Amino acid sequence: MKKFEIVGIGNAIVDVISTCDDSFLDLMGIEKGIMQLVEKERGETLYAAMETRTQTPGGAVANTIAGIGALGLKTGFVGKVRNDALGQFYAKSMNDTGIEFLNPPMDGSDVPTSRSMIFVTPDGERSMNTYLGISAELGSDDVQDEFGSAAKNVFLEGYLFDKDKGKEAFKRLSRSCRAGGGQAGIAISDPFCVERHRDDFFDLIKNELDYVIGNEAEVQSLYQTEDTDAALAQLSEICPLVVCTRSGDGVSAIQNGNRVDVSVETIVPVDATGAGDQFAAGFLYGILTDRDLETACRMGCISAGEVIRHVGPRPEANVFDMFKAEGLV
Repeated sequence: MKKFEIVGIGNAIVDVISTCDDSFLDLMGIEKGIMQLVEKERGETLYAAMETRTQTPGGAVANTIAGIGALGLKTGFVGKVRNDALGQFYAKSMNDTGIEFLNPPMDGSDVPTSRSMIFVTPDGERSMNTYLGISAELGSDDVQDEFGSAAKNVFLEGYLFDKDKGKEAFKRLSRSCRAGGGQAGIAISDPFCVERHRDDFFDLIKNELDYVIGNEAEVQSLYQTEDTDAALAQLSEICPLVVCTRSGDGVSAIQNGNRVDVSVETIVPVDATGAGDQFAAGFLYGILTDRDLETACRMGCISAGEVIRHVGPRPEANVFDMFKAEGLV
């Protein structure tokens, strides 16, 4: 019996969330609706400009793992933080919520713990400005083979692809899990990740992974097309399970040639932060508990629908009860 149902690997980032209007974004030179990497000095400027702050442990895959853990499955997370105030906060917060943080905060580094300044406008769009800090230094030496072999499933984050050492950490975790009979998958994370590392993404998806989750822009970016269905069909030829979230148009998934399309409830978002992360949480919970593909997609949509109703990237309501109300469990 495996110790973990799923282990995630990704950037260990403290999310600092603030509300603002579009004029503030213009004033600060923040591009709306995307994630941008910033240097330390720019990060300090943006942090100081935030009028109100909600601080939580974050990172895309960390948020997904938290959502899965909240649904009752045993989870772990591989990430890198410095032994500073934010790093201690991150590790303690993860452990306190039942996620085993597998790497203790690191001494002996001058690079601080990562943080992401997230500005949420009244339309629910989030503009993320991320200082990667020490999380970008995660490498294969930070991954022990037993992290992967102890898991039924591992989930990887495309954001880590910006450095070669992150790619190697990915592969070590994936290979150790699959060697033990488990499965591995990835959240594409952002079109900019694909544009910078398209060939590496294709190599990983084709040779190292069992499933891929992305949104329309990410899936289109892989094949440099605006035809989502065509890109999804091509992707399904190199990976057994592919999932594409389509915002208000629902979700499309293809598993071994079988396609399902699931519609979603129309919701005006309070904050879209974490919608994709929590879709992945609900979807993977369905897969890990042996639900069929359509049910897993519906679970993902319910999880995403919950998180966009409030500020913050992790669930506040009991999502399992929401599954019950829909007759899914």
